[in-house]
Amino acid sequence: MFNWLDRIPMHMVVLPALLLGLAPFVPEPHLWEKLKMLVAGTLHRPIDIFDLLLHGIPVILLVIKVIRGEREPE
Repeated sequence: MFNWLDRIPMHMVVLPALLLGLAPFVPEPHLWEKLKMLVAGTLHRPIDIFDLLLHGIPVILLVIKVIRGEREPE
């Protein structure tokens, strides 16, 4: 299912995960802000949900790639 992810070099997954996961750097990263909103139950606006997905998907892909380990593409 994730064979396409195995073909992507690790550095090409780490860089977007760091940049989008931590952007904007000041005053606090959007991902952290949106996760706090999710826990507090205030994540209602569509733009906030989109923002959570935009900043969170690269991090999720990185976690999946790390869990799967370095596999040879099939």
